[in-house]
Amino acid sequence: MSEERRQLSRRNFSYYMRVMDESTGNLVGHFSDISTGGFKLDSGKPVSINKDYRLRIEQTGEISNKSYIAFTARARWCQVDAYDPNLFNVGFQIIQMTPSDYDIFVKMFSTYGVQRLSQQNNSDYQS
Repeated sequence: MSEERRQLSRRNFSYYMRVMDESTGNLVGHFSDISTGGFKLDSGKPVSINKDYRLRIEQTGEISNKSYIAFTARARWCQVDAYDPNLFNVGFQIIQMTPSDYDIFVKMFSTYGVQRLSQQNNSDYQS
């Protein structure tokens, strides 16, 4: 079993929230798990590993008065989903985010993140 490298608490994401490519507007995926330093998406397509992506998350009035947050995240790993071979699980590490958008991201973590019963070692997004 590989050693757990993640240092920040991870939580399952309880809200259906889309993550878009900021430059194209294309859907990258949906949150499935989140920490204050990164997140895991379920995606319909594989992504390139160790590549930086400019991403956008639309916001609800419950979390923020802004309509979206935009930031840069690096894809750290990508693998076929264990239960659905048509999905890919992708781990991202947040690389650059404004302090005000990071505050919103942490609020998303606190509001929609559901504490996990156990940690999984196979999905490490370097947070």
